[in-house]
Amino acid sequence: MIAGRPFALAAALLIAVLLPSAASAIAPVLASAEPAAAQAPNSASAVVFNREVAVFRGNLLGAPPALRAERAEARITEELARNPDAVVSVESNPLGAIFKIDGVMVFVLTPDDTDKLAGESLAAAVNATQRRLQQVMRESRESRNTDSLLRGAGITAIATLVLAGLLWLAARMRRFADRKLVAMTESKRLAVNGVELVPRIRVLSWLLKLTRLLFIIVAAVLVYEWLSISLAQFPYTRPWGEGLNGFLLGTAASFGSAIVHAIPDLLTAIVIFLLAYWATQLSKSFFNQIASGHSRLGFIDAELAGPTRKIIAVVIWLFALVMAYPYLPGSDSEAFKGVSVLVGLMLSLGASNVVSQGASGLILTYSRTFRIGEYVRIGDHEGTVTDLGIFNTRLRTGMGEEITLANSTVFGSVTRNYSRTVKGNGYILDTTVTIGYDTPWRQVEAMLLEAAGKTHGLSTEPAPRVYQTALSDYYPEYRLVCQATADQPKTRAQTLSDLHANIQDTFNRYGVQIMSPHYVLDPASEKVVPEDRKYAAPAKAKD
Repeated sequence: MIAGRPFALAAALLIAVLLPSAASAIAPVLASAEPAAAQAPNSASAVVFNREVAVFRGNLLGAPPALRAERAEARITEELARNPDAVVSVESNPLGAIFKIDGVMVFVLTPDDTDKLAGESLAAAVNATQRRLQQVMRESRESRNTDSLLRGAGITAIATLVLAGLLWLAARMRRFADRKLVAMTESKRLAVNGVELVPRIRVLSWLLKLTRLLFIIVAAVLVYEWLSISLAQFPYTRPWGEGLNGFLLGTAASFGSAIVHAIPDLLTAIVIFLLAYWATQLSKSFFNQIASGHSRLGFIDAELAGPTRKIIAVVIWLFALVMAYPYLPGSDSEAFKGVSVLVGLMLSLGASNVVSQGASGLILTYSRTFRIGEYVRIGDHEGTVTDLGIFNTRLRTGMGEEITLANSTVFGSVTRNYSRTVKGNGYILDTTVTIGYDTPWRQVEAMLLEAAGKTHGLSTEPAPRVYQTALSDYYPEYRLVCQATADQPKTRAQTLSDLHANIQDTFNRYGVQIMSPHYVLDPASEKVVPEDRKYAAPAKAKD
């Protein structure tokens, strides 16, 4: 069938090494050079000089298509060897059309051999077969012409020299581009406020790899074209060269046609995205007016303007993406469908937790449970709210810690807001002490108020107050509630520590012991710190 198939395989390997994707390009060419039995279950092709001469689809006098194709190839080859200048003729017959070379029958084409699915007539099949057979005979004569072979070899040599020159030029251009890129990366760097975002050596490595990739692509295209031109110079390999060149041109034409047909849909998608961009800019301007206090929209005030603007922007872009999706190039391809299924699967697996967190964040934001800057207690954690996001809430404690809580956890916990009920700026500060029943409650209340008055950072208006929150079995519980001022630099933890220190000093000075007594007998001596041991070693008195 194909005597020169090793050469074709070698050419295919050459292209595959230079450009892996070209391997898929040469496969259809080799496939087209094989007998056409794969075209239909009961069809076979007669192939001479790597060209398909005739396609047999039906039986003739008991001979199946494969046997008819084998006999036709043998007879054509025999006649071409006997007389290269033979003449092709076609005679009509009740069976069909008889093809002869110098009066010798080589094969018969019957109505059963036509492509009925394509609506091909016998006359059209005969004309096409006659043209292909005449072309094979011309190429057979050309293969025996020394001048023609020398001319083909000369053109191939010239094409090889041109290829070498173009590859040399491409290599020089690559080296020139590499030198320019090295100079650019040495003189410039990608930095913000003096901090280099990406190391220059890494940027240079990426750019050099890009120039190398471009050089390989250009070299592969040049070698591909050289191979198609070289193969087309010789009759036996000409079908392969024509197939390579036809595939390249066909792919380019198909790609260009796809681009041209995609332009209207692409313009529609661009218009949709532009409208979405303008809508987001309009909403941004409107909510900026609300944030600055110049306008108000229902319950949305300056505090809610920022989150609402972000939510509306997300909704607008999601709506625009849904509207533009059918107009995106390749949206109906299997790749797009596969990505859509993957994204849908990922969202379905992780959406429950994400939606729960997002919904909790929105509820916390719009219910105004707390605001940024307020001091709150959420479950076992307390601190100043530094960030209220869609998914997380961050607290900064007085101990130098930052706590991140999931909004679903915050939403399901009891929240105490110490800043919401105060007058002006600041937050509520409270502490609890338990003193025995043998100490007058009026004295305890006075000592607690005195300790609060000595603590810096506590407001005098409103004045601190003392509440008896419980009468337990062995002692009353006293709760001191006061307001800390926000203009003090001290944190809540430091202020509370100072308050506790002043309470201990005050109670010691008046001889009242803090022991919350679970006792059987009174102690022999009061459990208070004498004045002369107030600064026992290693403690030192403050100046």
